[in-house]
Amino acid sequence: MSDLASLEALTLEAIAAAGDEAALDAVRVGALGKKGSVSALLATLGKMEPEERKVRGASINKLKDAIVEALEARKAILKQAALEARLKAEIIDVTLPVRPSPLDTGRVHPITQVMDELAAIFADMGFSIAEGPDVETDDYNFTKLNFPPDHPARDMHDTFFFEPGPDGTRKLLRTHTSPVQVRTMLTQQPPIRVICPGRTYRCDSDQTHTPMFHQVEGLVIDKQANLGNLKWILEEFCKAFFEVPDVTMRFRPSFFPFTEPSIEVDIRCSRKDGEIRFGEGDDWLEILGCGMVHPNVLTACGIDPEVYQGFAWGMGIDRIAMLKYGMPDLRAFFENDIRWLNHYGFRPLDIPSLVAGLTA
Repeated sequence: MSDLASLEALTLEAIAAAGDEAALDAVRVGALGKKGSVSALLATLGKMEPEERKVRGASINKLKDAIVEALEARKAILKQAALEARLKAEIIDVTLPVRPSPLDTGRVHPITQVMDELAAIFADMGFSIAEGPDVETDDYNFTKLNFPPDHPARDMHDTFFFEPGPDGTRKLLRTHTSPVQVRTMLTQQPPIRVICPGRTYRCDSDQTHTPMFHQVEGLVIDKQANLGNLKWILEEFCKAFFEVPDVTMRFRPSFFPFTEPSIEVDIRCSRKDGEIRFGEGDDWLEILGCGMVHPNVLTACGIDPEVYQGFAWGMGIDRIAMLKYGMPDLRAFFENDIRWLNHYGFRPLDIPSLVAGLTA
């Protein structure tokens, strides 16, 4: 066998044995590359006589053509095999059920839902939403709200205080959202009509209390604000929130440093088999506290109590969420249990609306 025939046989055998395109390219470079075996043969033609070069050159070119043809054929086979392997690996079993989308699996926490419900109800009455920082000063949290210096709420047993600053004063985690009312009165001129939802903090923990909880307060400051206005607002809120046609409310005298007179409000309900229903029955349930804003608070916030008066109220968002949606333990709100959230949570697009219904 001649040297050309032997080289052709070895090269074609190597081409046929190439298992992928990288191996095939290595064979190509070994034969046709700059330093390949066929290229080396072509380099020898320059030293031959014309007649010998003509015969030898034709043979070498024939060998080169055969190798190129074999390379292209093998490359096509390898490409097809690679495509088939990829298709097999990426195959989709259309008989499997479709995976649920995030809109189907995601849930809005009941606290967030109730806050949205509150915003929808009070916005319909012309209220805006006011917000403030969770870390407050003693002045905003207590002093400007008419708390005496020796009031029990200032004690460490109720309030989370920070270490004293360079000036000796201590900041604290707000114990109610009333400081937001203070900030609003200090920065806005009456008439004022706002609600103040947010997180609050107190040293307490049991089935119906947690160290961090949510509260919403309302504030109205005007020249003619009165208890009749307050009573109407609270009745309309309870009817809209609990989605009942009518409610019966009972107003009892109480005491809060920042209101005078101060009132606690009960709502008529029925209790049966552990379920509370509003708008019916012969039982009562305390729902919130309220009253006329104390003149000392108005004065501390730069509002003349001889010209303006106002009323305010406050309630626990976690508590009214438990009452409306039948949740037995407040602590479950903060346990991050996905099973609980799947049961009590709301779909992301269940946006509260007074037209479509708060929980439609």
